[in-house]
Amino acid sequence: MTIVIHDAAVVTVDENDSVIYGGAVAITGDRIAAVGASRDILARFPQAERIDAAGKAVMPGFANVHTHLELTLARGVYEDLSPPHKPPFDGGLAPIPVPKLTDDERRVMCELGALEALRSGTTAILEDSTRIDTYAEAMAATGLRFLLCERTWDRTKASIGDPRPFETDRAGGERRLGQIEALHAKWHGRENGRIRIGLAAWAPDMCSPELLRDTRKLQDRLDLVATIHLNQIWGEVAAVQAHRGRLPTEFLDDVGFLSDKLIAAHCRCMDPREEAILGRSRAAVAFNSAIAARRGLSPRIADLETGGCLIAMGTDNMAEDMIEVVRTGLFMERVRREDGRNPTPEQALRWATVNGYRAMGVADGGALVAGNKADLIMIELRRAHLAPVLRVASDVVHQAQPHDVSDVMVDGRWLMRASKVLTMDEPRIVAQAQRIATDAWRRLFATRPDLTPPAGFALA
Repeated sequence: MTIVIHDAAVVTVDENDSVIYGGAVAITGDRIAAVGASRDILARFPQAERIDAAGKAVMPGFANVHTHLELTLARGVYEDLSPPHKPPFDGGLAPIPVPKLTDDERRVMCELGALEALRSGTTAILEDSTRIDTYAEAMAATGLRFLLCERTWDRTKASIGDPRPFETDRAGGERRLGQIEALHAKWHGRENGRIRIGLAAWAPDMCSPELLRDTRKLQDRLDLVATIHLNQIWGEVAAVQAHRGRLPTEFLDDVGFLSDKLIAAHCRCMDPREEAILGRSRAAVAFNSAIAARRGLSPRIADLETGGCLIAMGTDNMAEDMIEVVRTGLFMERVRREDGRNPTPEQALRWATVNGYRAMGVADGGALVAGNKADLIMIELRRAHLAPVLRVASDVVHQAQPHDVSDVMVDGRWLMRASKVLTMDEPRIVAQAQRIATDAWRRLFATRPDLTPPAGFALA
């Protein structure tokens, strides 16, 4: 059966950033069959199911190339507890640990993140975490496209950004590599290829040279996309300099970990020499703009892109709203460049759609062109904050809100129609997540009297 979505403002994000007002998209199976003027497409597919999209935009779904779904648990907490940007550094991303959860509780928090992602117009997610097999089934059931990246590291008794001596847990690193292989054997290519497996090395200051080399060998043997936190905070830079006598990107280059199948997350604390090295490798950069703004740091996106990096976008922690990410990224980079015109909204959309799909290894996605995967969203434009619609790509980037996303399709299947999520039990997930989070934080503070709850914390 072919579906034709017609009379829409079609934002293709093709190589020319074409926008078709009064346009149509035809979908057959899991692919886009044709894109063009409504009259032409409707004539070409006279037997198709017709969906009138007058007053709506149709565009590719967002690709979130860096997130940790479980950390919805820390929403409203970690955004305001960033580590220092100047020495002394003692490690960690926040002074309060994340409460421990059971596997069932953790699955619900990941479902909550996936639910927010879907409602915000995300169609593809790179999840960087541990023990992913305990919730992979639930993620597959959402209908979203996933690149599930199980994480490895072999530093013990420390966290990111700790310049104290590096203690190695070699057996732990090897065990985690085995978990990556097991996840790959079980899940890679499932659901018509919608679920794929990648691998993650935690960070340059959490991995020994030997583990990074072994991880790269596994990546090559299984032909996987890899990801790593890179130059995330200044403490990480100090730690790698203390341990390896060089900058983080120099260290990864020396051990052969950089490649054009690597997604480097953050890249906020970089020396220009590192930007040049990363650019030469043609690695992708996850521009996680919203969390970067909350941490008071920003990567030099123009320099990274000019140097050869592929710029994509991610949410990272606590939130899954890619509309916020796109807008924040545009604003941050304009402020950093002191340029009120660049980057353009079209460039920011490209980072968040087709570039993200490409970074995740999905060459046939992220743009509304014939032959590509039918991953798309519809946005209701008849809103007070969006009208008048005169330049739809700019309108969406500058003004849209998540609740404007009315419909989401992945692989030609509707996951949300008329603002109703079809693949997830939204009331159940929201209610359970609230209970789980409240109980978990209460347990943590009850057992750790040395920790002070942040101001305004709900513990009743």
